[in-house]
Amino acid sequence: MFVGVSQLELFIPESGSLKSKRFVLKSLKTKIRNKFNVSVAELENNDKWQRSTIGVSIISNDKKIIDSTFNQVLTLIENDGRVEVIDYSSEIL
Repeated sequence: MFVGVSQLELFIPESGSLKSKRFVLKSLKTKIRNKFNVSVAELENNDKWQRSTIGVSIISNDKKIIDSTFNQVLTLIENDGRVEVIDYSSEIL
């Protein structure tokens, strides 16, 4: 069994309040959960309007599946016009 953990730091340029930031993040997290069946949570920068750090985790019996899923999640986020990926890291344990 392998556990994959990924952390993404996001910039939300059009967010002018915490409410608009939460709206964008909630939508993005729901889309990721539904499409890839992974766990997603906001980890840091909770009080900043235009910044957020989210974590994604996966459990699988194959490292290739975890790596592929992380790449697909990253692509989905990068193709979302509401956010920009500032930093990305992943680890498979």
